[in-house]
Amino acid sequence: MSTSLKDRITEDMKNAMRAKDAERLGAIRLLLAAIKQKEVDERITVDDAAVLGIVEKLIKQRSDSVEQFEKAGRADLAAKEKDERELLKGYLPQQMSDAELSAAVDAAVAESGATGPQAMGKTMALLRPRIAGRADMGKASALVKQRLM
Repeated sequence: MSTSLKDRITEDMKNAMRAKDAERLGAIRLLLAAIKQKEVDERITVDDAAVLGIVEKLIKQRSDSVEQFEKAGRADLAAKEKDERELLKGYLPQQMSDAELSAAVDAAVAESGATGPQAMGKTMALLRPRIAGRADMGKASALVKQRLM
């Protein structure tokens, strides 16, 4: 039986506590807090797909923070955010190559029967669950838009 992603994160937190790794522990606790917040807000128990969504959201927040800190000349804070982002990326599944992403986009466009830009939402709805956590959604969206023009 494979453990859930949430269980793996909890185990990683315990290991970070044992190793007295404060930075790693802090980042994992932030992730677990975000997961708990979603469970409380929506009165659900999150599955791996929901956890992946939370991880992706936190990675995007870290990337935005890095950009802001670098603009402000705060290399120390930018470095901390980069470290947290890399730790979070460790919970994502193996990323798709450009060729795999392109093939997935082509399949979704064909399956949706899309012929123009107005079908972008329908195509993305088909594509999103197939690539969640494995590819950058912005990049996927740009590819879909390119195919539908």
